[in-house]
Amino acid sequence: MRCSWRPGGTPCKPQLEPVSADIAPLRAFVVAFGRLLDTHPDEDRIVRDGGALLRRLVSRDSWLPDAFAQADPEHYRQYLLHADSTERFSVVCFVWGPGQATPVHDHTVWGLVGMLRGAECSQGYAMRDGLLQAQGEPVRLDAGDVEAVSPTLGDVHRVRNAYDDRVSISIHVYGANIGAIARHTYPPGGGRKPFVSGYANALFPNLWDCSAELPNLT
Repeated sequence: MRCSWRPGGTPCKPQLEPVSADIAPLRAFVVAFGRLLDTHPDEDRIVRDGGALLRRLVSRDSWLPDAFAQADPEHYRQYLLHADSTERFSVVCFVWGPGQATPVHDHTVWGLVGMLRGAECSQGYAMRDGLLQAQGEPVRLDAGDVEAVSPTLGDVHRVRNAYDDRVSISIHVYGANIGAIARHTYPPGGGRKPFVSGYANALFPNLWDCSAELPNLT
C-alpha cells in the first residue's frame, strides 16, 4: 500500500508499527518542534532553534525502527515518520543505498537535514546566464551534522550517499507535508519537470502509545 495525503485524493488508513520504547526521542522531537511552530517563528529562528532540536535527535542512533531503515537496491527510499495534523511540518527518513543519489531537485519550502548514519554529499545549483549550474563546493554531512535548505537559503541541489559500500540515513524536517507537495526536478538537458514524491512506506511509526515506557502496574 502506498500512502500519502494528496488534495482531492482519498487518504489510505495508516497501519501502526508495534510499540517500541526506543522511539521516545522521536516523539519528544515532534512535540518540541510543534511547540516551536506554535510561536510563529521566522525562518532564521526555525533554522537556529529547529536545527538545534534536530541535532539533538540525530546525536543518538537507537530510536529509528528497523522498518524505516531498509534500503532499496535500485533507488533511495523516503519514509514518512510523522506529518503534523495541519501539515505545518513533516519528518521524513531518507535511506540511501550504496552510491545512490537524487536527481537535481527543489523543495519550495524550508527544510532541515540531519545526518543519522553514514554520510551524504549535497551539491547546490543556481541559475546563471539562464542555465542551471553547480554553485560552490559540495557540502558533506557526517553523522550528527545538520544543514538547512529553503527558497531563500538555496533550494536546488543534488544529494548522494557519500559511500559506495554502505547505507546512509538522514532525517529531514520540512515546512509542509513534503510527500504531497508539487516540486520539480531539473534534467541535464535543461528545463524542469514537475513531480510529487509520495512516500515509500505502508506503515507509520506509532509515536503515541507510551504504554511500554510506563511502570508495570500489575
